[in-house]
Amino acid sequence: MNSISEIKDSFTKELDAVSDVAALEKIRVAYVGRNGTLTAVLRSLGDLPLDERKKIGPLAQALRKEIEDALIEKIASFAEQSKFSVDLTAPGKKISRGHLHPLTLIEKDFRQIFSSMNFSVIDGPEIESEYYNFDALNVAPNHPARDMWDTFWIKQPEFDGSNTSSRDEAKNTKKHLLLRTHTSPNQARFMREHTPPFQIIVPGRVFRYEATDAGHEINFYQVEGLMVGKDITLANLKFVIEEFFKKFFKGKKVEFRYRPSYFPFTEPSIEVDIKIAGGKWLEVMGAGMVHPHVFEYAGYNPREWQGFAFGMGMDRLAMIKYNIPDIRLFYSGDVRFIKQF
Repeated sequence: MNSISEIKDSFTKELDAVSDVAALEKIRVAYVGRNGTLTAVLRSLGDLPLDERKKIGPLAQALRKEIEDALIEKIASFAEQSKFSVDLTAPGKKISRGHLHPLTLIEKDFRQIFSSMNFSVIDGPEIESEYYNFDALNVAPNHPARDMWDTFWIKQPEFDGSNTSSRDEAKNTKKHLLLRTHTSPNQARFMREHTPPFQIIVPGRVFRYEATDAGHEINFYQVEGLMVGKDITLANLKFVIEEFFKKFFKGKKVEFRYRPSYFPFTEPSIEVDIKIAGGKWLEVMGAGMVHPHVFEYAGYNPREWQGFAFGMGMDRLAMIKYNIPDIRLFYSGDVRFIKQF
């Protein structure tokens, strides 16, 4: 009887002095663990006479339950306190940061590099007229060059003919709308609205009606460039192209190769290939001197003004720079892909 009373008093004093869970666990082991003080009393009951066993047994069991309940209550009080306490010595949690899309990073590079060469960055509509997408770029109606683009045409509302002015307006301004197949229409529009000299780039999304695979998508991003002035030559084009790629692939050796080609809006036209750090040749750009007919559409005198134009795909250059094997990854929406950048 005296032993049980002493165990209770000792446990109560030690419990009041406990300040953390680790110390509380030590107390539990000391009193009700496998070799605990109270556990030893309970194991010794079988050696006692029956009369003493009947007296001491219930008291020992009651104390065991009392100790276990007190331990549970004490743990709960620690948990409640932790909600309102801050451990100033604990290391801080790393804040999860967002990631820019690789195409956003690539466009940022384009803008910075060309801005450093005094190019202005302009924008334009993704829904374009047939005139600016084809006609103003010397791609005449029924010209075979139009077959180079598979186009998303936008269906327009039909008119019943009762309102002649509305029908004519629709024919002149709304009919033959499409999703732009390149960003060159913005160059044609810019020339109609501005007087040379100038140098611009036009980044943006374009659309092609074609089957998707690792290298093709129905929408992707292009950057078109245009420089117009009095004495612009292919030498200027060559300098701008090489300066851009050396900055874009900074720290890597870039070799260049120029091949003759054909585009309806440039004459002469070239294809630009690059080789990075001894790798294989890659076709990255179409370019050339602006065709005199394009200047005539813009209202310029081709005998007075000269210029060059170029176009390249941001997706393709992002694939080369970041070693991405499939263009469809850019549009997958997979966060695991984005977190790598």
